[in-house]
Amino acid sequence: MEVDPTDLPRSLRQEILFARERVYRFDQPTPLERLDLPGPGPEIWVKREDRSTIKSYKWRGACNRMALLSKTEAQRGVVTASAGNHAQGIALAAKALGIHARIYMPLPTPKVKQQAVIHHGGEFVEVISIGDSYDEAMQAARKDEEENGAIYIHAYDDLAVMAGQGTLADEVVLSGHGPFDAAYLQIGGGGLAAGVSTWLKTYWPEIQTIGVEGIGQASMKAAIEAGHEVALDQVDLFCDGTAVRQAGSLPFKICRDSLDGIETVTNAEVGAAIRVLWEGLRCISEPSGAMGLAAVLKHREKLVGKRVLVILCGANIDFLKLGLIAQSAGTAGQHSRTLRVHIPERPGAMLDLLDSCFTDLNITDFQYGKTHLSEAWPVFTLNAEDSTRLEGVSEKLDAEKFEWQDLTGAVDVSFRSIPLRADLLEHPAFLRLDFYERPGALHDFLARRIQGKANLCYFNYQQSGERIGRALIGLDFPSLSERDALLRTIPDQGEGYRLCEVLDEATCSRLTGGV
Repeated sequence: MEVDPTDLPRSLRQEILFARERVYRFDQPTPLERLDLPGPGPEIWVKREDRSTIKSYKWRGACNRMALLSKTEAQRGVVTASAGNHAQGIALAAKALGIHARIYMPLPTPKVKQQAVIHHGGEFVEVISIGDSYDEAMQAARKDEEENGAIYIHAYDDLAVMAGQGTLADEVVLSGHGPFDAAYLQIGGGGLAAGVSTWLKTYWPEIQTIGVEGIGQASMKAAIEAGHEVALDQVDLFCDGTAVRQAGSLPFKICRDSLDGIETVTNAEVGAAIRVLWEGLRCISEPSGAMGLAAVLKHREKLVGKRVLVILCGANIDFLKLGLIAQSAGTAGQHSRTLRVHIPERPGAMLDLLDSCFTDLNITDFQYGKTHLSEAWPVFTLNAEDSTRLEGVSEKLDAEKFEWQDLTGAVDVSFRSIPLRADLLEHPAFLRLDFYERPGALHDFLARRIQGKANLCYFNYQQSGERIGRALIGLDFPSLSERDALLRTIPDQGEGYRLCEVLDEATCSRLTGGV
């Protein structure tokens, strides 16, 4: 499609009007729902693009562009590259229009997206998995275009595709819930942000349109700062739907003028936003779909009293990835901090630390392995609704003369690398327990069942979001008789815990390196 470079925004607005007539042959408008959060904050409205047939907004641009193909072009077929959602839009249109499409997708593309492409396109699509990134898939698709004469349909760097995405903004304007003070728009290649920001500012000139990118994939931010498109050296793939090394040329030319700013969000902030969407609307978002809300939550205090729009742009996420996100997201609305604390390696020292510094705090992760005869460095991840309570831990630790380090986000902690020196153990036993998720459960177990009877030599616990937290603990005893006595007498269930299993000798041997 020919584009007038002298007045690109006007051309885009005109094409959005034309797209109104085309896109609803393929699917229906999606709802706009209010997300109510406890406490002060903005009035948040969520555009539910996850409710479309392909569970993503991408059908709009893909269908609009394919509807423009001439009969001759349609006979040549189409080719495209996609990380998943654009591919589904192409597949939906291909089947509806009877056009054959070859779709190149990166090898790491979530299986749910690959399977959905086949489901929506049937015999009219061929999926070709190639390369480790979107860029490699696009290079292969462009080579196919050159060699076979198929029509290449870009996922975002195309006026008709951007215009199709703009129809979701048209539905927002017509919803009657505006005007909005701000809209937070996720950016991959920039097609969504370009189309939506242009249309919203046409009707609400005062609206603040903010682009949102993952902190490890901020190609539009880099382009705007440089004054031209910039190719990133590396791209974080957590938000796979927006993992693009370089912003599109046309989206960049629009976004540099239509956006009032760009925010970056971390993977942890996106994970927390996914949980908020689940708890508030009972909907599941893929990581890219929650980026806009992540930015809003990040600036919640500054947005109090504002009416804010976010777009849940997709819900195509592999089930296994959803589990990892749920596990790492923690409790929505809470603050987290990971600390490594130096204590003496003696009976009761761990309990003293809990009593003096960690009272009324939620321990969501506890990692410890004995590595020294007289010193210990247990690692705790603490959660609290009020960040000042976590900040107060530092003062308590200093007051009690504990040495400590802040390891929030540390790689070894994230990968649960827990060292244990087997040569320092005398007569160990390893127990698998469930702790009930209530304050004091760990403290009560150590105080009533372990103190004075054994030394703690290993602890591996992580909160799972269930009513219980699962733990593997190691206890060391001065003699076999003392070990056997405790194992015989410890109740299977007690204050705040239940004993699931005493590990057999073979398992203990593996844990201690055969010692």
